[in-house]
Amino acid sequence: MDDAAPSLTDDLELALRLADIADAITLPRFRAADLTVSRKPDRTPVTDADTAAEDALRAALGHERPDDAVLGEERGDTGASANGRGWVLDPIDGTKNFSRGMPVWATLIGLTVHGRPALGVVSAPALGQRWWAATGSGAWAAGAGEAPRRISVSGVADLGDAYVSTTDLNVFREDTVLPGHVGLPGWLALTAACWETRAFGDFWQHCLVAEGVLDLVVEPAASAWDLAAPAAIVAEAGGRLSDLSGTDSVTGGNALTSNGLLHDAALAVLRTG
Repeated sequence: MDDAAPSLTDDLELALRLADIADAITLPRFRAADLTVSRKPDRTPVTDADTAAEDALRAALGHERPDDAVLGEERGDTGASANGRGWVLDPIDGTKNFSRGMPVWATLIGLTVHGRPALGVVSAPALGQRWWAATGSGAWAAGAGEAPRRISVSGVADLGDAYVSTTDLNVFREDTVLPGHVGLPGWLALTAACWETRAFGDFWQHCLVAEGVLDLVVEPAASAWDLAAPAAIVAEAGGRLSDLSGTDSVTGGNALTSNGLLHDAALAVLRTG
């Protein structure tokens, strides 16, 4: 590998190939009778497909981008890279769904450059859907056998017309000292201010914001591997992802995703609830 940094176009092509690698591992294990499911120390499930997919992605990155850092949900962090580039992997986002036979799960592949999301690929093979973006190249989506289509966020500018989603209502009930944490009163205040509320959960809701189907998403608890890829896609679609303190970051432990027009208003309601 030469010393010149690869272009984002090259990186995106690689990320899409990585998604193909992951899909080839995860989809055959979905609803498999011999699927192995165990629990991590935080009581969240992990399957043999999670670890196999992440190991395959890390092996491919080690060959293609040996100078880049890697952070993954299952195998941890390789540490900072000298070039400021880091791949962020969630081999199966929505493992609870995967382990129960629900098709809403995906592999998330993000690249950050000096801490900023630069590209993202979200591949949901059981849904037959994929979303991707790289800085300056727009946000795109395609179903199985479909031509890629460019996607963009909605133009909804009033909370009273907004469609909002979250992942798990119970997380709002948990005691926490996380900066920017929003409790149940804040979430209920936002749902009262909005037109419609659902809990689509995990990656899917962020991608639906990017497509203009949803207008707002509140994630009371999330990790960098949950957010890096969706953040890049939402940004290229014209939206915004911040933590709940309003900082544009994927490492704050939580997230608000919006079409951009509703972001400040939603934060204000969440804080006063």
